[in-house]
Amino acid sequence: MVGGSTDRERQLLERARRGDVSAFDALVRSHQTVAFRTACVFSANPHDAEEATQDAFVKAWRALPRFRRGAPFRPWLLAIVANEARSRGRSGARRSRREERAAALEPAPSPDGVEATVLVRERRAELTAALAELPERDRAVLVLRYLLDLSERDTAAALRCRPGTVKSRASRALERLRADLEAGR
Repeated sequence: MVGGSTDRERQLLERARRGDVSAFDALVRSHQTVAFRTACVFSANPHDAEEATQDAFVKAWRALPRFRRGAPFRPWLLAIVANEARSRGRSGARRSRREERAAALEPAPSPDGVEATVLVRERRAELTAALAELPERDRAVLVLRYLLDLSERDTAAALRCRPGTVKSRASRALERLRADLEAGR
């Protein structure tokens, strides 16, 4: 769906715009995972991310009449999700537990054995710690673009900036991350 919506999604959008709740429910189901992951980037904990995602879907439903026909749905939705999660972050606890969530994503055991698995886990822990030390702006662009594998366009929409800004922010953030990882060795 990079670059736009599928025919099925456009049909669901049109039905949802006319008030078809089941069509909107299908849209929610197809974007629920990426919406939650996007909210996690900006939220202090999974509970806040879940609430932000749900509230964003409600706001998207209410804003559907203003959604521009033919525009891609996913970037529009992710911008709403990111904004809602940011708002919750400003009003809630400031300290993030992103590193704990990322560390909880255990890698699958390596076919090369226990030693390789331990090395992968150690490297993941180093990367997670280095990411946690980055400013939120840098961490957000890297997580959205590379860990959640969003396109530049979708990342830009979620961050409410231009795709070119995503490229430059990601480049600078990767340089900071590399420097931090090399300094830690």
